[in-house]
Amino acid sequence: MADLIASIIRFVLSNYSLTFLVVGFAFALVAIARAEKPVSSATVVEKLLSWYVFWSIGVGYFYNFVMHAFFGEMVASFIGWPDSPFQFEVATASLGFSAVGFLAAFRSFDLRLAAVVGPALFMLGAAAGHVYQMVEHRNFAPGNAGVVFYMDIAIPLIGFGLLWLRHRSGRQEMPG
Repeated sequence: MADLIASIIRFVLSNYSLTFLVVGFAFALVAIARAEKPVSSATVVEKLLSWYVFWSIGVGYFYNFVMHAFFGEMVASFIGWPDSPFQFEVATASLGFSAVGFLAAFRSFDLRLAAVVGPALFMLGAAAGHVYQMVEHRNFAPGNAGVVFYMDIAIPLIGFGLLWLRHRSGRQEMPG
């Protein structure tokens, strides 16, 4: 039983972008369930976007900051790369994305747009780098070719999808 628990914890922490996406959607579902009835589609989108930005960007990038700043050698090994001083640069960029995510989560559309675009470009660029590493260097380490790779594509697409839905809801008054 201890091995199973250890494996689950390892999966959850190693695939933090998936973990925080799921946690964010769980928070959104609770917020939707607690919203004033009847619940409009605008309210649903607002809650999904707010909690997505808070968890996937704010918390996710703070976790990424901690991992790259304080556990860089382990992270590099997980990705299939040697450790490098560049880890600290990734850490500080992640801290910046995190700060904007926390600031934007429950604020204006424009601030949330900014909070999603920067990390999305970073993640899509990382996904391209993962493909290059897989094709050119046969790097199929879990941090290069596993769930991390798929989340580097899915997280930005989900963020852009939620932004589009929020924008589409137009000038409807959005609940707080």
